[in-house]
Amino acid sequence: MSALEIHQFPCLSDNYGYLVHDPVSGETAVIDTPDADRILTEAKSKGWTITQIWNTHWHPDHTGGNLKIKDETGCVIIGPAGEEEKIPGLDRAVTEGSLVNLGTHTARVLDLPGHTLGHCAYSMEDDGLAFVGDTLFALGCGRLFEGSAEQMWDSLSKLKALPEDTTIYCAHEYTAANAKFAVTIEPNNKDLAAYSERVTELRSQNKPTVPTTLSAELAANPFLRADAPELQDAMGHSGDPVATFAEIRKRKDNF
Repeated sequence: MSALEIHQFPCLSDNYGYLVHDPVSGETAVIDTPDADRILTEAKSKGWTITQIWNTHWHPDHTGGNLKIKDETGCVIIGPAGEEEKIPGLDRAVTEGSLVNLGTHTARVLDLPGHTLGHCAYSMEDDGLAFVGDTLFALGCGRLFEGSAEQMWDSLSKLKALPEDTTIYCAHEYTAANAKFAVTIEPNNKDLAAYSERVTELRSQNKPTVPTTLSAELAANPFLRADAPELQDAMGHSGDPVATFAEIRKRKDNF
């Protein structure tokens, strides 16, 4: 099986666009559609024809380009069944465990309610990568616009269970702000301190901080560490990862 080619580029103010290309079949998927014109331009520059759109959730900065891209390419739009009526041009609704193919490559759908109630991710375990939308960020996680803290912790726990060497493609460049907050939660976390230094260096050069790796997030991302006894104690919720996560999320919302 040939390696996938992934083209990442900035969109809007802080989104990332992702084109995923299988060189054998010639198929190309775009992960969410923040900016149709930019996505189409990038695909043309690569000589790739978009054949699929994989939506992670319904928010306009993730689905706003669906119809224009579909109109110009005839692509198939795939997205979470829980948000079927909110996703423009949806052709195939997917749920937990659904398989989505790009040539001979396969993505397994994970239902990840929390940021929105129907949010999903596309985990390509054979390729060692996952597209997680707004559920998990580098050193952060999505706001709870629709779901509960319990739902989001359950969703993050699904991502925590992926192989640690998984490359995580998240949808926004929020890492510098996330790092400033994270160090207030775990000021003595040496992995976090080193991570934060790398982020400062990368952003000073206007370089992206994503993708990240699950292993890096497990070591430094406070939202994934709500099951760590020392963090539970610090947040005042010993033995309770959901309450610990909720406390961290509340603090971030007010940071």
